[in-house]
Amino acid sequence: MPAALWILLALLVFVAVFFVVFKRPMYEIMALTFVFIIAITGQWNKFLEYLLYPSTSSLFYVIFAFMVIAVLFDATNVVNRIVQIIISLVGRFRGGAGYVALLGSTFMASLSGTGPGNVATTGVFTIPMMKRTGFPPHFAATTEMSASMLGNIIPPAGIIVLTYGVLEKVSPGSITLSGWMVAAYSIGVWFFVQRWLTLYVLCRVYKVQPIPATEIPSFKKSLKSGWATLFIPIIIFLPLFLDAQAKDWLLGRLGESGSGAYSSSVLMFTPGLAGAYAVFIGRKSFAKRKEFLSKMLSTFSGSLQQVVPIAVTIYFAYATSQAFSGIGAEKAIEEWFVSLGLSITLLIIIIPIFFMALGMVLPGTAQVAILGGAVIAAASALGGDPILFAALLPAMTGALEGMTPPLALGMYVAMGIANSDFTKTVKLSIIWVILHLILCMILLTGILPILGL
Repeated sequence: MPAALWILLALLVFVAVFFVVFKRPMYEIMALTFVFIIAITGQWNKFLEYLLYPSTSSLFYVIFAFMVIAVLFDATNVVNRIVQIIISLVGRFRGGAGYVALLGSTFMASLSGTGPGNVATTGVFTIPMMKRTGFPPHFAATTEMSASMLGNIIPPAGIIVLTYGVLEKVSPGSITLSGWMVAAYSIGVWFFVQRWLTLYVLCRVYKVQPIPATEIPSFKKSLKSGWATLFIPIIIFLPLFLDAQAKDWLLGRLGESGSGAYSSSVLMFTPGLAGAYAVFIGRKSFAKRKEFLSKMLSTFSGSLQQVVPIAVTIYFAYATSQAFSGIGAEKAIEEWFVSLGLSITLLIIIIPIFFMALGMVLPGTAQVAILGGAVIAAASALGGDPILFAALLPAMTGALEGMTPPLALGMYVAMGIANSDFTKTVKLSIIWVILHLILCMILLTGILPILGL
């Protein structure tokens, strides 16, 4: 094995010890990991260069902006109004509370960028609701876990933007950022369908019931109260779709320089548009107009404990990846993969399982930042589509990091809220993970169509 792989193994052990033995938070561990890799590779002369690198990336600011917008959505009661519409639509079905969790938690997790964190915030609402309608505790826990982790596959989740940056280093200009985001939405739809079908079958296996009629708001009333919130996904998606699929239309109206400026800034202004719209439609959440600024300030300052740990984790994942690249690790790992003589079919089977195992120790952002480039390059060298492999990285890393027993943070958080049995929860989690892996492998073959690719 190349030295880079031994360094990677040392890094994994380092993270595992601090996470499992010392029980340190992941943002703290990632900061220590950066110092650790600098120390064992002797790159102290580049310490400052690597440390400052993430601050020069516009993609990092996009990730941070969308996390802040998620807080704003919560403060303006936008999310609750969307959830009420969802309950009125699917609450009457068998297992309706599970579908509410699937839709609501997926939407929120895609904005917050943290599956386990989303389990903690939305799970306190969805898990008790599921249990009241006959969901066994372990079924309620794993349903919320799988829905929240699904958010990491759907834009504007930060790991998707991070992965694009990795692809750009390996294959510059291979796909536009907007085209990439449209493809991510398409992949997210496939996984959402898989979750929905899994939930449909399990609801019949466990014989759960619909949400009680007394707890279901009328569709007319919920739509009247929340119809304006339904434009938020459109505000986020439409600018990206236009840039990816309507290049000629934009070119004809904005000209070449205008179209180029639009493409380069679309993800920078989209969070601002969505946030401004949320404030406008949620303005009644603020008691008095004169209190608006103070309420906004307290909202953002109160969100620091939620947003900053995730941002720090991503920041140091970026920095660690630069230190890893500084020793030529990506090229060494790529050559090692190629030297194994694997067929592309075997690689399609091995890679998702490989990342599943890593997800028990490393967060998805760190996996992508450190190993994403090597895996994309190796897949390309073996005859695979590098863009397709890159597009599936969030599904193989971010979506699985909190689901795979025994070290599944999302599962533990949900299990604590549901008060579910450990063994039963682990067994059912494995079913969700296996089905997720199978869909990853199918999508990697290119059999299923993906819009944008």
